[in-house]
Amino acid sequence: MSRQANADEHNSNSNEMKVPPDDEHNRRLVENVRPSKWKNPKPDGRYNLVVIGAGAAGLVSAAGAAGLGAKVALIERHLLGGDCLNVGCVPSKALIRAARAWAAVRGAGQFGIEIPPGSRVDFGEVMSRMRRLRADISPIDSANRFRELGVDVFFGQATFKGPDTIQVGGETLRFKRAVIATGARASSPPIQGLEAVGFLTNETIFSLTELPRRLAVIGAGAIGCELAQSFARFGSEVHLIEVAAGILPNEDRDAAQLVAKSLEQDGVRIVCGAKISQASSTPGGKLLVLESNGTRNDILVDEILVGAGRTPNVEGLGLESAGVAYDKSGVQVDDRLRTTNRRIFAAGDICSRFKFTHAADAMARIVIQNAMFFGRSKVSALTMPWSTFTDPEIAHVGLYEKEAQEKRLKTTSFEHRFHEVDRAILDGETEGFIRVLVKKGTDQILGATIVGSHAGDLISEISLAIVGGLGLKTIGRTIHPYPTQAECIKKVADAYNRTRLTPRIKSLFKKWLEWTR
Repeated sequence: MSRQANADEHNSNSNEMKVPPDDEHNRRLVENVRPSKWKNPKPDGRYNLVVIGAGAAGLVSAAGAAGLGAKVALIERHLLGGDCLNVGCVPSKALIRAARAWAAVRGAGQFGIEIPPGSRVDFGEVMSRMRRLRADISPIDSANRFRELGVDVFFGQATFKGPDTIQVGGETLRFKRAVIATGARASSPPIQGLEAVGFLTNETIFSLTELPRRLAVIGAGAIGCELAQSFARFGSEVHLIEVAAGILPNEDRDAAQLVAKSLEQDGVRIVCGAKISQASSTPGGKLLVLESNGTRNDILVDEILVGAGRTPNVEGLGLESAGVAYDKSGVQVDDRLRTTNRRIFAAGDICSRFKFTHAADAMARIVIQNAMFFGRSKVSALTMPWSTFTDPEIAHVGLYEKEAQEKRLKTTSFEHRFHEVDRAILDGETEGFIRVLVKKGTDQILGATIVGSHAGDLISEISLAIVGGLGLKTIGRTIHPYPTQAECIKKVADAYNRTRLTPRIKSLFKKWLEWTR
């Protein structure tokens, strides 16, 4: 659910909805995730589980519970699929892939390939492809599919009317357990004049059909960096503005600096330590007035993209009537995802600091266990990897070195750079490294950061090792196909194994070899 949802929804009984631009792809999308002729079912008795919100957490909760034989209702006020399908992972990665393809074309000269003069990006076609692929993917999140799974799908605003009742579209649903999975939306920063000038968020930028000539991106987190780089590659003049001292402020500094270097090579103008004091409209465009390091800087652009934080979707839910506590961070839950009303759980962006689709999926699985079967699974037990899909990508899992120090853990780090990996050299993808943090004196993996072209894929091997209690010794014994990028992980393990060859052991080996010669 989102600010866009409030604008688009006519009333709780209407399913008439359009996603701009109104083309065949978006009409196909909407017909899957908000069918125009859909009629809400009549509630029949008490539900084992009512799920509010049909993003990743809600869909997994509903499908999982129904698959176990539960009587389930799923309520969505906008489009099934939530942010991930409609305005998040799916459309953004389609754009990123197109931008990466164009960057590869422009850089093909290093491989001896000559590109014909006049080659260009057709932004309209790029966006059309994105909309087509989004529509192609949408059947898996469709209303008809969930009805076939045995889920009662309701469209409209869900409002709690008591500790075990929800109203939607004039109907009252009674439940034994409920899940709040309404997600979050892009925050609006308190910048004077910004609302009047108008701005884009992840909820609206994917409706563009023309490339902005000049684009300001406010917020250099994952969303800001990914889209800033993509639009710069397409040909926009991009300014990336961040209040912190550097981009991707939560990531490993060495890794973030490599990404910053790549963004600048793509033409992104990065302004960090910046405070935007005002936004206004001028005949030449949208003017942002900002200060950075004591210097005023005026930036004139055609569009402004805001990617600075998320706001939980708690409005209109009637949480007070259900006895569910919440604050500016979202719905309050314990480690088992229970709210202050023990009949009601929450999952996903509405209650988690991890704003990732895979995190929402994992939390939904915990909800199913704990809500339906009196399980005791805990969020704190999850090992949560994540990736930022810039070029190069950054992926991380486990502890950063600073976090380990705060926990007073003694650690050792092992690192290997991609410019020493044959496959990376052959592919021309030598920027980046893998850094693995282990408990000192052991091979126990505490965390890892990968920055490189395939970091998001490579991090899973480290995540599996942490979850399975496998250390660098096991990775070192694992045969990796040659030549692959994953060989870099094995080389990190080899670096650890070399530390086991202490001077004393080396001396013993030498004496043995001399004796057996």
